[in-house]
Amino acid sequence: MRSQKHRSATQVDPVPDDLESARAKLVYIYLEVTGGATIEELGEVLAMKKINSLSVLHSLSSAGHVERSGSEYVVAN
Repeated sequence: MRSQKHRSATQVDPVPDDLESARAKLVYIYLEVTGGATIEELGEVLAMKKINSLSVLHSLSSAGHVERSGSEYVVAN
């Protein structure tokens, strides 16, 4: 696993109101704090199976909350 990126800001933006799933909120916050992650990193750090990570990321992507940047998923701006 690569070393995690740290942002200089100490405050995280609010989670979008339409996120109801605890897993979706967890993934969104993790991506927001770290600046992005691969499927493998999400599985390792958040103890999620790949199929679950992909499902959550698909939902977040479809809603426009995250996007793919190379091999990583990042919070959409």
